[in-house]
Amino acid sequence: MAAGDVFWTFLKLGCTSFGGPSAHLGYFRTTFVQQKAWLTEARYGALVALAQFLPGPASSQVGFAIGLERAGLAGGAAAWAGFTLPSALIMLLAGFGLTLLPADVLPGVVHGLKLVAVAVVLHAVQGMAQSLCRDRFHQWLGVGALVLALLLPGVLGQVSALVLAGLAALAGAAAPAMDEAETAPPARIGPLPFLLIGLAIALLLGLPFAVAAGLPGAALAEPFYRAGALVFGGGHVVLPVLETATVGQAWLPAEDFLAGYGLAQAIPGPLLTFAAYVGAASHGFAAGVVALVAIFVPGLLLMAGGLPVWTRLSHLPALRRALGGVNAGVVGILAAALYDPLWTGSVAGPADVAAAALGWAMLQLLKWPSWTVALSGLGYGLALAAAGQT
Repeated sequence: MAAGDVFWTFLKLGCTSFGGPSAHLGYFRTTFVQQKAWLTEARYGALVALAQFLPGPASSQVGFAIGLERAGLAGGAAAWAGFTLPSALIMLLAGFGLTLLPADVLPGVVHGLKLVAVAVVLHAVQGMAQSLCRDRFHQWLGVGALVLALLLPGVLGQVSALVLAGLAALAGAAAPAMDEAETAPPARIGPLPFLLIGLAIALLLGLPFAVAAGLPGAALAEPFYRAGALVFGGGHVVLPVLETATVGQAWLPAEDFLAGYGLAQAIPGPLLTFAAYVGAASHGFAAGVVALVAIFVPGLLLMAGGLPVWTRLSHLPALRRALGGVNAGVVGILAAALYDPLWTGSVAGPADVAAAALGWAMLQLLKWPSWTVALSGLGYGLALAAAGQT
């Protein structure tokens, strides 16, 4: 498949995927597993699991990995560019004070789109559970991952849940059957994946020295690269780090930072395009582009290097058993994310429950495309704003 086809597919998603990282994974599953059949459910679960183990924005890494599998490095770059471009342009313009949403409307829109995320993730969790937790053993692994992720919030709980689910399956499950397309093991891993991983680490260690040496652009790129390289989960998890690195250095006022954060939640695509807003608002358009690239590069390099290794190992029978458990764990941690932060941070009363349920029914029962649910959530949010209920 040509990289151009990958780009246009992800560009559409970049224009319609509202709701944050967990919702993005739901949109990806609907598009690439159910509609286009680019991936099996098990393979998609494996990509999501790998992204959970790596630092950086999980949904962007999964999209990048899908592009890699379809059209190589050019496809990965096309997937990232397509998915990122719409929100990046909006955030760059917002950095210069050009926003499409009035301040009094923004809270309602954000609230409505959060309910869209609830519906999308519920739909994804339901479908993935049916495919990846088919027997009682894997169902219990999914439940255990859900419980651990809820009791131990944050990346520690998520990674622990995946590791323990994998170990339990390694000890107590049969290896899942391979799909026909997966029966041939991949070719021997060459040096490129390890060079990419080494480059990601070298940049992390070398950028502070570049700053000290006064290299152009290094002082701007370093905090964004560090945020993307050292923080797991991406999105909301990275934002406190960015606030310390930018507001803490008086690059821009705290109220401007928070205004940009609110806008980032109301637009489709990856939340980390917020870096473009911070760079543009504090240092101009070129700085916004540098910040945007810097925050995504470490996670993409690690995914490009780690995916061939992950794929090679997944063909070993013992590790296939473990991966079956990890995939069940993915269902559990997505279910945990459905509750917190999505449900707890979005659903405030019966009307919100009804709106989320209607969105789920549009996806699950009516089989309507995801963008129709996003438009419905947008309309609900605008209605709330018009009624003064935000």
